[in-house]
Amino acid sequence: MDDTLSKLPRSVAWLGYGGLLPFLFLAPASLLAGHHAPVLSDALFAYGAIILSFVGALHWGFAMTLSGLSERQRTAGFVWSVIPALLAWPAILLSPPLSGLLLIPGFVAHYLQDHRLAAKASLPAWYLPLRFRLTVVASLCLAAGSFAHYG
Repeated sequence: MDDTLSKLPRSVAWLGYGGLLPFLFLAPASLLAGHHAPVLSDALFAYGAIILSFVGALHWGFAMTLSGLSERQRTAGFVWSVIPALLAWPAILLSPPLSGLLLIPGFVAHYLQDHRLAAKASLPAWYLPLRFRLTVVASLCLAAGSFAHYG
């Protein structure tokens, strides 16, 4: 197998894992910050909404560029690519615990869509493991931020 398709590129690792830093800072901060917790929690959910929109856009790019997709599969990719943004937008408008209840399933659903796409198209071998790790950490942080409002 081509090494560029099997090994996680260093730049992708830095950017992907670096993108978790706001989650990893804001989730515990929202649990521990006392009267500042609501502002930090709002920041956590806003960031989650932005990232969910971003991962949705990946499927737009895949639909445009992957060879071997049927027209129906390509159209389904375009349609799916906007759904995460349509989940993220109301998540910003809802109260923080409800935001998490919308964003977390959005991240999980997107990961499942990644699996469906990988079954139809040739994606780099590192893509699904990376997406899994990023999804788990983001979802756990969003769950912690939701929990901050019940404590």
